Amino acid sequence: MPKIAKELGALAVSRLSEPGTHAVGRVAGLALQVTPTGTRSWILRVTVGGRRREIGLGAYPAVSLKDAHAKAQAKKDEIAAGVDPVMARKETASRLRASHGLEITFKEAATRFIKAKAPEWKNAKHADQWTNTLVNYAYDAIGDLMVRHVTRTHITELLEPIWTTKTETASRVRGRIEAILDWARVKGFRDEGINPAAWRGNLDKLLSAPKKTKHVRNHPALPIDQMSAFMMTLRNLPGVSARCLEFTILTAARSGESRGARRPEIDFDKAVWIVPPERMKAKKEHRVPLSAAALDLVKALPEHPKTDLLFPSPKAHSMLSDMALLAVMRRQELTATPHGFRSTFRDWAGEHTNYPRELAEVALAHIKGDATEAAYWRGDVLEKRRRMMTDWAEFIARPHEPGE
Repeated sequence: MPKIAKELGALAVSRLSEPGTHAVGRVAGLALQVTPTGTRSWILRVTVGGRRREIGLGAYPAVSLKDAHAKAQAKKDEIAAGVDPVMARKETASRLRASHGLEITFKEAATRFIKAKAPEWKNAKHADQWTNTLVNYAYDAIGDLMVRHVTRTHITELLEPIWTTKTETASRVRGRIEAILDWARVKGFRDEGINPAAWRGNLDKLLSAPKKTKHVRNHPALPIDQMSAFMMTLRNLPGVSARCLEFTILTAARSGESRGARRPEIDFDKAVWIVPPERMKAKKEHRVPLSAAALDLVKALPEHPKTDLLFPSPKAHSMLSDMALLAVMRRQELTATPHGFRSTFRDWAGEHTNYPRELAEVALAHIKGDATEAAYWRGDVLEKRRRMMTDWAEFIARPHEPGE
Protein backbone atom coordinates (compact mmCIF):
# COMPACT_ATOMS: atom_id res chain seq x y z
CA MET A 1 0.00 0.00 0.00
CA PRO A 2 1.51 3.36 -1.03
CA LYS A 3 2.66 5.59 1.80
CA ILE A 4 0.67 8.72 2.41
CA ALA A 5 2.96 11.61 1.48
CA LYS A 6 3.02 14.97 3.15
CA GLU A 7 -0.20 16.71 2.35
CA LEU A 8 0.14 19.69 0.05
CA GLY A 9 -2.23 22.62 -0.05
CA ALA A 10 -3.79 24.13 -3.14
CA LEU A 11 -1.12 26.86 -3.40
CA ALA A 12 1.73 24.36 -3.15
CA VAL A 13 0.17 22.18 -5.80
CA SER A 14 -0.23 25.17 -8.13
CA ARG A 15 3.54 25.76 -7.89
CA LEU A 16 4.49 22.21 -8.95
CA SER A 17 6.08 22.60 -12.38
CA GLU A 18 9.07 20.26 -12.40
CA PRO A 19 8.47 17.33 -14.83
CA GLY A 20 7.74 14.16 -12.92
CA THR A 21 5.23 12.69 -10.50
CA HIS A 22 4.55 14.60 -7.28
CA ALA A 23 2.65 12.96 -4.39
CA VAL A 24 0.17 15.38 -2.81
CA GLY A 25 -0.87 13.48 0.31
CA ARG A 26 -4.18 12.84 2.12
CA VAL A 27 -5.07 9.88 -0.18
CA ALA A 28 -2.31 7.29 -0.56
CA GLY A 29 -1.11 7.04 -4.18
CA LEU A 30 -2.59 10.33 -5.33
CA ALA A 31 -0.13 12.40 -7.35
CA LEU A 32 0.11 15.27 -9.79
CA GLN A 33 1.90 14.26 -12.98
CA VAL A 34 3.82 16.99 -14.84
CA THR A 35 5.00 16.32 -18.41
CA PRO A 36 8.09 17.91 -20.03
CA THR A 37 5.75 20.20 -21.95
CA GLY A 38 4.20 21.47 -18.74
CA THR A 39 0.88 19.63 -18.97
CA ARG A 40 -0.39 18.59 -15.52
CA SER A 41 -2.90 15.85 -14.62
CA TRP A 42 -3.95 13.71 -11.67
CA ILE A 43 -3.14 10.01 -11.33
CA LEU A 44 -3.86 7.46 -8.64
CA ARG A 45 -1.33 4.66 -8.21
CA VAL A 46 -2.85 1.55 -6.62
CA THR A 47 -2.49 -2.22 -6.55
CA VAL A 48 -5.56 -4.24 -7.52
CA GLY A 49 -5.47 -8.00 -7.21
CA GLY A 50 -1.71 -7.99 -7.26
CA ARG A 51 -1.55 -5.81 -10.35
CA ARG A 52 -0.23 -2.25 -10.34
CA ARG A 53 -2.67 0.27 -11.76
CA GLU A 54 -2.33 3.92 -12.68
CA ILE A 55 -5.76 5.51 -12.88
CA GLY A 56 -6.18 8.90 -14.51
CA LEU A 57 -8.43 11.33 -12.63
CA GLY A 58 -8.43 14.29 -15.02
CA ALA A 59 -6.39 17.34 -15.95
CA TYR A 60 -5.26 20.00 -13.51
CA PRO A 61 -6.49 22.69 -12.83
CA ALA A 62 -9.82 21.66 -14.44
CA VAL A 63 -9.96 19.07 -11.66
CA SER A 64 -9.04 20.90 -8.47
CA LEU A 65 -7.07 19.44 -5.60
CA LYS A 66 -10.27 19.04 -3.58
CA ASP A 67 -11.97 17.18 -6.44
CA ALA A 68 -8.90 15.02 -6.96
CA HIS A 69 -9.03 13.96 -3.30
CA ALA A 70 -12.71 13.01 -3.67
CA LYS A 71 -12.16 11.08 -6.91
CA ALA A 72 -9.16 9.23 -5.55
CA GLN A 73 -11.02 8.19 -2.40
CA ALA A 74 -14.01 7.02 -4.48
CA LYS A 75 -11.72 4.82 -6.56
CA LYS A 76 -10.13 3.31 -3.49
CA ASP A 77 -13.60 2.60 -2.08
CA GLU A 78 -14.46 0.74 -5.31
CA ILE A 79 -11.30 -1.32 -5.01
CA ALA A 80 -12.10 -2.14 -1.40
CA ALA A 81 -15.48 -3.39 -2.63
CA GLY A 82 -13.79 -5.73 -5.10
CA VAL A 83 -14.05 -3.63 -8.26
CA ASP A 84 -11.13 -3.07 -10.61
CA PRO A 85 -11.76 0.49 -11.89
CA VAL A 86 -9.57 0.02 -14.97
CA MET A 87 -11.30 -3.18 -16.03
CA ALA A 88 -14.70 -1.66 -15.22
CA ARG A 89 -13.91 1.28 -17.50
CA LYS A 90 -12.78 -1.04 -20.32
CA GLU A 91 -15.91 -3.15 -19.96
CA THR A 92 -18.12 -0.06 -20.06
CA ALA A 93 -16.36 1.19 -23.18
CA SER A 94 -16.67 -2.25 -24.78
CA ARG A 95 -20.38 -2.43 -24.03
CA LEU A 96 -20.83 1.05 -25.46
CA ARG A 97 -19.06 0.11 -28.68
CA ALA A 98 -21.14 -3.07 -28.89
CA SER A 99 -24.38 -1.18 -28.35
CA HIS A 100 -23.43 1.30 -31.06
CA GLY A 101 -22.94 -1.64 -33.42
CA LEU A 102 -26.50 -2.78 -32.70
CA GLU A 103 -28.05 0.62 -33.23
CA ILE A 104 -29.35 0.38 -36.79
CA THR A 105 -32.59 1.85 -38.06
CA PHE A 106 -35.44 -0.17 -39.52
CA LYS A 107 -34.60 1.27 -42.94
CA GLU A 108 -30.98 0.14 -42.62
CA ALA A 109 -32.15 -3.31 -41.49
CA ALA A 110 -34.54 -3.53 -44.45
CA THR A 111 -31.81 -2.55 -46.90
CA ARG A 112 -29.45 -5.20 -45.51
CA PHE A 113 -32.19 -7.85 -45.47
CA ILE A 114 -33.11 -7.18 -49.11
CA LYS A 115 -29.45 -7.31 -50.15
CA ALA A 116 -28.98 -10.60 -48.30
CA LYS A 117 -32.10 -12.27 -49.70
CA ALA A 118 -32.13 -10.91 -53.25
CA PRO A 119 -29.89 -13.68 -54.70
CA GLU A 120 -32.48 -16.34 -53.82
CA TRP A 121 -35.41 -14.49 -55.42
CA LYS A 122 -36.23 -15.79 -58.90
CA ASN A 123 -37.35 -12.42 -60.24
CA ALA A 124 -34.80 -9.61 -60.10
CA LYS A 125 -37.67 -7.14 -59.72
CA HIS A 126 -38.59 -8.53 -56.29
CA ALA A 127 -35.95 -6.39 -54.56
CA ASP A 128 -37.38 -3.24 -56.15
CA GLN A 129 -40.91 -4.33 -55.24
CA TRP A 130 -39.88 -4.85 -51.61
CA THR A 131 -38.17 -1.48 -51.48
CA ASN A 132 -41.04 0.39 -53.14
CA THR A 133 -43.61 -1.20 -50.82
CA LEU A 134 -41.63 -0.19 -47.74
CA VAL A 135 -40.99 3.32 -49.05
CA ASN A 136 -44.69 3.86 -49.72
CA TYR A 137 -46.15 2.33 -46.56
CA ALA A 138 -43.54 1.79 -43.83
CA TYR A 139 -40.55 4.12 -43.89
CA ASP A 140 -42.45 7.30 -42.96
CA ALA A 141 -43.71 5.59 -39.81
CA ILE A 142 -40.77 3.42 -38.71
CA GLY A 143 -37.91 3.92 -41.16
CA ASP A 144 -35.87 6.15 -38.84
CA LEU A 145 -36.63 4.21 -35.65
CA MET A 146 -33.96 1.94 -34.22
CA VAL A 147 -35.04 -1.50 -35.37
CA ARG A 148 -35.02 -2.72 -31.75
CA HIS A 149 -37.54 -0.02 -30.84
CA VAL A 150 -40.23 -1.03 -33.36
CA THR A 151 -43.32 -2.16 -31.45
CA ARG A 152 -46.75 -3.64 -32.15
CA THR A 153 -48.24 -0.18 -31.78
CA HIS A 154 -46.06 1.14 -34.59
CA ILE A 155 -47.10 -1.74 -36.84
CA THR A 156 -50.83 -1.37 -36.23
CA GLU A 157 -50.70 2.39 -36.71
CA LEU A 158 -49.13 2.09 -40.16
CA LEU A 159 -51.36 -0.84 -41.23
CA GLU A 160 -54.78 0.31 -40.00
CA PRO A 161 -55.22 3.17 -42.54
CA ILE A 162 -54.83 0.75 -45.48
CA TRP A 163 -56.03 -2.54 -43.99
CA THR A 164 -59.60 -2.34 -45.29
CA THR A 165 -58.96 -0.23 -48.42
CA LYS A 166 -55.79 -1.92 -49.69
CA THR A 167 -55.99 -5.21 -47.87
CA GLU A 168 -53.78 -7.24 -50.17
CA THR A 169 -51.08 -4.56 -50.17
CA ALA A 170 -51.37 -4.10 -46.41
CA SER A 171 -51.03 -7.84 -45.83
CA ARG A 172 -47.93 -7.87 -48.03
CA VAL A 173 -46.46 -4.93 -46.08
CA ARG A 174 -47.08 -6.75 -42.81
CA GLY A 175 -45.39 -9.91 -44.04
CA ARG A 176 -42.35 -8.02 -45.27
CA ILE A 177 -41.96 -6.13 -42.02
CA GLU A 178 -42.25 -9.42 -40.13
CA ALA A 179 -39.47 -10.96 -42.22
CA ILE A 180 -37.18 -7.96 -41.67
CA LEU A 181 -37.76 -7.96 -37.91
CA ASP A 182 -37.10 -11.72 -37.77
CA TRP A 183 -33.82 -11.13 -39.60
CA ALA A 184 -32.95 -8.34 -37.16
CA ARG A 185 -33.64 -10.62 -34.18
CA VAL A 186 -31.40 -13.39 -35.50
CA LYS A 187 -28.65 -10.85 -36.25
CA GLY A 188 -28.86 -9.60 -32.66
CA PHE A 189 -30.34 -6.19 -33.48
CA ARG A 190 -33.55 -7.00 -31.58
CA ASP A 191 -34.22 -8.83 -28.33
CA GLU A 192 -35.79 -12.27 -28.32
CA GLY A 193 -39.55 -12.31 -28.05
CA ILE A 194 -42.65 -12.18 -30.21
CA ASN A 195 -42.30 -10.41 -33.53
CA PRO A 196 -44.61 -7.36 -33.36
CA ALA A 197 -45.54 -7.83 -37.04
CA ALA A 198 -46.41 -11.53 -36.66
CA TRP A 199 -49.99 -12.42 -37.55
CA ARG A 200 -50.92 -15.56 -35.61
CA GLY A 201 -51.40 -14.94 -31.92
CA ASN A 202 -50.57 -11.28 -32.35
CA LEU A 203 -52.03 -8.98 -35.02
CA ASP A 204 -54.85 -11.44 -35.72
CA LYS A 205 -56.28 -10.26 -32.39
CA LEU A 206 -56.29 -6.63 -33.56
CA LEU A 207 -57.00 -6.67 -37.31
CA SER A 208 -59.66 -8.41 -39.39
CA ALA A 209 -58.65 -11.51 -41.35
CA PRO A 210 -57.41 -10.50 -44.83
CA LYS A 211 -59.49 -13.15 -46.60
CA LYS A 212 -62.66 -11.74 -45.05
CA THR A 213 -61.65 -8.13 -45.58
CA LYS A 214 -60.29 -7.79 -49.08
CA HIS A 215 -62.59 -6.88 -51.89
CA VAL A 216 -61.92 -8.58 -55.22
CA ARG A 217 -61.37 -5.92 -57.86
CA ASN A 218 -61.65 -7.25 -61.38
CA HIS A 219 -59.52 -5.72 -64.09
CA PRO A 220 -61.69 -3.36 -66.16
CA ALA A 221 -62.62 -5.08 -69.44
CA LEU A 222 -63.63 -3.70 -72.80
CA PRO A 223 -67.26 -4.57 -73.67
CA ILE A 224 -67.56 -7.23 -76.37
CA ASP A 225 -69.45 -4.95 -78.78
CA GLN A 226 -66.50 -2.50 -78.76
CA MET A 227 -63.86 -5.09 -79.61
CA SER A 228 -64.10 -4.86 -83.39
CA ALA A 229 -63.69 -1.08 -83.50
CA PHE A 230 -60.82 -1.23 -81.03
CA MET A 231 -59.02 -3.97 -83.00
CA MET A 232 -59.32 -1.92 -86.17
CA THR A 233 -57.80 1.06 -84.39
CA LEU A 234 -55.12 -1.05 -82.74
CA ARG A 235 -53.97 -2.62 -86.02
CA ASN A 236 -53.47 0.85 -87.48
CA LEU A 237 -51.27 1.94 -84.60
CA PRO A 238 -47.49 1.71 -85.14
CA GLY A 239 -45.01 0.45 -82.58
CA VAL A 240 -43.90 -2.65 -80.69
CA SER A 241 -46.33 -2.04 -77.80
CA ALA A 242 -49.33 -2.03 -80.13
CA ARG A 243 -48.23 -5.30 -81.74
CA CYS A 244 -47.64 -6.88 -78.34
CA LEU A 245 -51.11 -5.83 -77.17
CA GLU A 246 -52.64 -7.25 -80.36
CA PHE A 247 -50.82 -10.56 -79.79
CA THR A 248 -51.98 -10.56 -76.15
CA ILE A 249 -55.60 -10.18 -77.21
CA LEU A 250 -55.41 -12.83 -79.95
CA THR A 251 -53.90 -15.39 -77.56
CA ALA A 252 -55.89 -14.42 -74.43
CA ALA A 253 -52.55 -14.43 -72.62
CA ARG A 254 -51.43 -12.47 -69.60
CA SER A 255 -49.49 -9.40 -70.64
CA GLY A 256 -46.34 -10.58 -68.85
CA GLU A 257 -46.40 -13.80 -70.86
CA SER A 258 -46.71 -11.87 -74.14
CA ARG A 259 -44.11 -9.26 -73.25
CA GLY A 260 -41.66 -12.05 -72.44
CA ALA A 261 -42.43 -14.12 -75.57
CA ARG A 262 -39.32 -15.24 -77.46
CA ARG A 263 -38.90 -16.44 -81.02
CA PRO A 264 -37.63 -19.93 -80.05
CA GLU A 265 -40.93 -20.48 -78.18
CA ILE A 266 -42.87 -20.34 -81.47
CA ASP A 267 -43.30 -23.58 -83.41
CA PHE A 268 -44.06 -22.07 -86.81
CA ASP A 269 -44.74 -25.45 -88.42
CA LYS A 270 -47.38 -26.44 -85.85
CA ALA A 271 -48.55 -22.87 -85.17
CA VAL A 272 -48.07 -23.26 -81.42
CA TRP A 273 -46.57 -20.92 -78.84
CA ILE A 274 -44.99 -22.86 -75.97
CA VAL A 275 -44.67 -20.72 -72.85
CA PRO A 276 -42.10 -22.17 -70.39
CA PRO A 277 -43.11 -22.89 -66.77
CA GLU A 278 -41.00 -20.12 -65.24
CA ARG A 279 -43.09 -17.47 -66.99
CA MET A 280 -46.45 -18.97 -66.12
CA LYS A 281 -48.42 -18.09 -63.00
CA ALA A 282 -49.10 -21.79 -62.31
CA LYS A 283 -45.45 -22.69 -63.02
CA LYS A 284 -46.63 -25.17 -65.66
CA GLU A 285 -45.75 -25.16 -69.35
CA HIS A 286 -48.59 -23.69 -71.38
CA ARG A 287 -49.18 -24.41 -75.08
CA VAL A 288 -51.10 -21.78 -77.00
CA PRO A 289 -52.51 -22.70 -80.43
CA LEU A 290 -52.03 -19.71 -82.72
CA SER A 291 -54.80 -18.60 -85.01
CA ALA A 292 -53.86 -17.55 -88.53
CA ALA A 293 -54.09 -13.91 -87.44
CA ALA A 294 -51.72 -14.47 -84.49
CA LEU A 295 -49.24 -16.46 -86.58
CA ASP A 296 -49.24 -13.86 -89.36
CA LEU A 297 -48.56 -11.16 -86.76
CA VAL A 298 -45.53 -13.04 -85.45
CA LYS A 299 -44.20 -13.77 -88.95
CA ALA A 300 -44.38 -10.08 -89.81
CA LEU A 301 -42.28 -9.06 -86.81
CA PRO A 302 -38.68 -8.08 -87.58
CA GLU A 303 -35.90 -10.18 -86.10
CA HIS A 304 -33.47 -8.34 -83.83
CA PRO A 305 -29.75 -9.13 -83.76
CA LYS A 306 -29.45 -8.28 -80.04
CA THR A 307 -32.40 -10.25 -78.64
CA ASP A 308 -34.78 -13.07 -79.46
CA LEU A 309 -37.71 -11.31 -77.76
CA LEU A 310 -40.68 -10.94 -80.09
CA PHE A 311 -41.57 -7.55 -78.65
CA PRO A 312 -38.39 -5.94 -77.31
CA SER A 313 -38.19 -2.44 -75.94
CA PRO A 314 -37.02 -0.29 -78.90
CA LYS A 315 -34.25 1.42 -76.95
CA ALA A 316 -32.96 -1.16 -74.48
CA HIS A 317 -33.77 -4.31 -76.51
CA SER A 318 -35.12 -5.74 -73.28
CA MET A 319 -38.60 -6.81 -72.17
CA LEU A 320 -41.29 -4.14 -72.48
CA SER A 321 -42.42 -2.65 -69.18
CA ASP A 322 -45.81 -3.60 -67.76
CA MET A 323 -46.96 -0.03 -68.42
CA ALA A 324 -46.21 -0.12 -72.16
CA LEU A 325 -49.44 -1.91 -73.14
CA LEU A 326 -51.54 0.12 -70.73
CA ALA A 327 -50.15 3.30 -72.29
CA VAL A 328 -51.46 2.20 -75.70
CA MET A 329 -54.96 1.95 -74.23
CA ARG A 330 -54.71 5.17 -72.28
CA ARG A 331 -53.84 7.03 -75.49
CA GLN A 332 -57.15 5.76 -76.85
CA GLU A 333 -58.82 7.12 -73.70
CA LEU A 334 -59.92 3.66 -72.58
CA THR A 335 -60.36 2.76 -68.91
CA ALA A 336 -59.95 -0.97 -69.59
CA THR A 337 -56.66 -2.75 -68.88
CA PRO A 338 -54.68 -5.27 -70.97
CA HIS A 339 -55.54 -7.98 -68.45
CA GLY A 340 -59.21 -7.10 -68.89
CA PHE A 341 -59.18 -8.60 -72.41
CA ARG A 342 -58.97 -12.01 -70.78
CA SER A 343 -62.33 -11.26 -69.14
CA THR A 344 -63.69 -10.11 -72.51
CA PHE A 345 -62.50 -13.38 -74.05
CA ARG A 346 -64.11 -15.36 -71.22
CA ASP A 347 -67.39 -13.48 -71.66
CA TRP A 348 -67.31 -14.13 -75.41
CA ALA A 349 -66.66 -17.86 -74.93
CA GLY A 350 -69.47 -18.17 -72.39
CA GLU A 351 -72.08 -15.92 -74.00
CA HIS A 352 -71.45 -16.16 -77.74
CA THR A 353 -70.22 -19.73 -78.26
CA ASN A 354 -71.04 -23.29 -77.33
CA TYR A 355 -67.47 -24.07 -76.25
CA PRO A 356 -67.35 -25.74 -72.81
CA ARG A 357 -66.40 -23.52 -69.90
CA GLU A 358 -63.48 -25.82 -69.12
CA LEU A 359 -62.01 -25.25 -72.58
CA ALA A 360 -61.92 -21.50 -72.03
CA GLU A 361 -60.37 -22.01 -68.59
CA VAL A 362 -57.56 -24.06 -70.12
CA ALA A 363 -57.05 -21.39 -72.79
CA LEU A 364 -56.69 -18.82 -70.00
CA ALA A 365 -54.22 -21.10 -68.17
CA HIS A 366 -56.33 -20.95 -65.03
CA ILE A 367 -55.48 -23.42 -62.30
CA LYS A 368 -57.48 -26.58 -62.86
CA GLY A 369 -60.43 -27.19 -60.56
CA ASP A 370 -62.81 -30.15 -60.72
CA ALA A 371 -62.20 -33.55 -62.33
CA THR A 372 -63.78 -32.55 -65.65
CA GLU A 373 -61.53 -29.53 -66.00
CA ALA A 374 -58.54 -31.63 -64.95
CA ALA A 375 -59.25 -33.99 -67.85
CA TYR A 376 -58.98 -31.06 -70.25
CA TRP A 377 -55.58 -30.20 -68.77
CA ARG A 378 -54.29 -33.74 -69.15
CA GLY A 379 -55.20 -33.84 -72.82
CA ASP A 380 -54.60 -30.13 -73.44
CA VAL A 381 -57.23 -30.47 -76.23
CA LEU A 382 -55.00 -28.36 -78.46
CA GLU A 383 -56.99 -28.65 -81.67
CA LYS A 384 -60.31 -27.83 -80.01
CA ARG A 385 -58.66 -24.78 -78.53
CA ARG A 386 -57.22 -23.87 -81.93
CA ARG A 387 -60.74 -23.73 -83.38
CA MET A 388 -61.83 -21.60 -80.42
CA MET A 389 -58.93 -19.16 -80.84
CA THR A 390 -59.61 -18.95 -84.58
CA ASP A 391 -63.26 -18.14 -83.90
CA TRP A 392 -62.15 -15.51 -81.37
CA ALA A 393 -59.80 -13.89 -83.88
CA GLU A 394 -62.52 -13.81 -86.52
CA PHE A 395 -65.11 -12.47 -84.08
CA ILE A 396 -63.04 -9.48 -82.99
CA ALA A 397 -62.03 -8.73 -86.58
CA ARG A 398 -65.55 -8.13 -87.93
CA PRO A 399 -68.16 -5.55 -86.96
CA HIS A 400 -71.12 -6.84 -85.02
CA GLU A 401 -74.15 -5.43 -83.30
CA PRO A 402 -74.70 -5.42 -79.50
CA GLY A 403 -76.13 -8.73 -78.39
CA GLU A 404 -74.94 -10.53 -81.54
